Amino acid sequence: MILPLFPLPDVTFFPHTLLPLHVFEARYRAMVADALARDRRLCVVKLQAGYEATYAGKPPVHSIAGAGEIVSGERLPSGRFNILVKGEWRVRLVDEIPSDTLYRLARAEQLVETPPPGDAAPVLARIKGSCAELLDALGRPADLLDTALAGGQPPGVIADRIAAAVLPDTTLRQELLETLEVQTRLERVATALEALLRELKGRRG
Repeated sequence: MILPLFPLPDVTFFPHTLLPLHVFEARYRAMVADALARDRRLCVVKLQAGYEATYAGKPPVHSIAGAGEIVSGERLPSGRFNILVKGEWRVRLVDEIPSDTLYRLARAEQLVETPPPGDAAPVLARIKGSCAELLDALGRPADLLDTALAGGQPPGVIADRIAAAVLPDTTLRQELLETLEVQTRLERVATALEALLRELKGRRG
């Protein structure tokens, strides 16, 4: 795939999630306008640490990113956009392509995850239990994560949706995006949720 790149700090774009974005820089307004006129696809990639010095140019980005489709877009009177992007794939950026566009283009290959080798039910139960405890501790509605945790979804989808919705650590989120083994990803999500609970209880203790 040839994809336009939308590099952002501290944003990890997972498959099976929705990402709302407000687009205000001229180069990315041009990117969104072009994407909407073509196949609506783009790639959201996390900037590497230290990007600030070269932000106006081509700062280094992570090689694994999320790609998807703009499912809704609104152009504002100012020329800015509000868009909603639906995550479709994990991708590896193979190389950047020279272009006369204001924004960056890259050749990307879709990555395929490895399903759990056995029964994922035990670790899914840990994730669901921790989510219920977190929502209760934070005073949030008990059904807030029902869609993300709904039965009938592949385990990897649940891992991605919970990581996107709940886990605040940006480094961990990028590592989870790069983890193609679903069982490993589930275990790391479960462990991170349990750590969040301990931290929350420690603050209140």
